[in-house]
Amino acid sequence: MNNSAHRRRPHLLYPGSPDITSGPARGVALLSLPATALAGALVFTLSGGDGTSTPATGAHQPNSASATLNRIAVAAKAIDETPVKHGQYVYVESLTRSDEGTFNGPVYLGALHRRQVWMAQDPAAVTWTGWIRETGKGTPMPRELIPVASSSPVPAGIDRPTYRWLASLPTDPDKLLTLLYSRTRVFEGESEEQAVFSKIGELVGETIMPPANTAAFYRAAAKIPGVREIPDAVDAAGRHGIAGTREDASSATRDEWIFDKDSLAFLGSRSYMTNGAGKEAGSVTLFGTSAIMRRTVVDQHGEAPAKTDG
Repeated sequence: MNNSAHRRRPHLLYPGSPDITSGPARGVALLSLPATALAGALVFTLSGGDGTSTPATGAHQPNSASATLNRIAVAAKAIDETPVKHGQYVYVESLTRSDEGTFNGPVYLGALHRRQVWMAQDPAAVTWTGWIRETGKGTPMPRELIPVASSSPVPAGIDRPTYRWLASLPTDPDKLLTLLYSRTRVFEGESEEQAVFSKIGELVGETIMPPANTAAFYRAAAKIPGVREIPDAVDAAGRHGIAGTREDASSATRDEWIFDKDSLAFLGSRSYMTNGAGKEAGSVTLFGTSAIMRRTVVDQHGEAPAKTDG
């Protein structure tokens, strides 16, 4: 089974970007949550695929996650948050390991390294969508601040999710799920459900959004068949937590979103190739892992926030 397209799903930081960014982009997307929606608010107990959804409508039969996710929505709406201004940047610092193998070759997991990104919030279409700096063994252009550019202007939207665009999305989970099914690109060999599950992870990754929108994304995720809980999972920093996960037989991949067992704050993510062609039944291969270490808003790209922030 050829699952290389999904395995190297482009990161949101790199829509139409030049080859300079292709190394970091091949790995796991950073499946993360806004810090404003995490402090003591998130409970993640998704059930194992006992709900059903219809891609065209987002219709769903309730599963055991529904009540918990409704409580998340209530808690999230009570959290104070400051909107991100148009001229500011969403800053995320993480530890990450990515697949550095050739496109159709075996997985080669690179060394753990530090990654900093600054996401532009301009409401107009832009060709420079952000900046990235990577530090550590094997990183291309280590410590250099690299602009992430597109050959044509990229508007705010599903491929460049600014705070303003995310805030404009419906907070009704069924309407949001319908929108996601209509706008999410499905890669060859990937199921529509997994594409949307991955897109939700990407859309809450390396962003900040209003808590009500965060709640809506996770209510929508609970309506996708096959989402379940893993009682113990480990992020790239070695922190243990519980995980929400979905495995896709079509693309032979599995994504995990990891949360602290006590505070329930988001920790990081892991992505796997599962038993496809040439693999033993039940085997899995890790091809990306991350740990979110800092998330905030800054006024200048290349600016690292003070250590006392957050």
